[in-house]
Amino acid sequence: MVIKAKSINDIPIRLTDERWRHITDNHDDVAGYYDDVLKTIEEPDYIIKGYRDALVALKQIEGKFLAVIYKEVSSDDGFIITAYFTSRIKLEKEVIIWQR
Repeated sequence: MVIKAKSINDIPIRLTDERWRHITDNHDDVAGYYDDVLKTIEEPDYIIKGYRDALVALKQIEGKFLAVIYKEVSSDDGFIITAYFTSRIKLEKEVIIWQR
């Protein structure tokens, strides 16, 4: 199954079952946060520049940031690459593309 969330640029971002399994296999602390991953795409606190045209949506949850890395490949398609929790983001050192 493919679930889509709309990015702040109104682009549908795909999250496939395969990708979700990959994320939770590598970041088991994210396993109970499926809806939060999608909500982070739709209602981020920040979007920062990622690596190689990727975007990083950030949402503060329980004192940490949920980081969702995704790509917008066209005006009507995008996909989630990975998601993880971090407390090590220093916003003053990042290129902030958008903030709430």
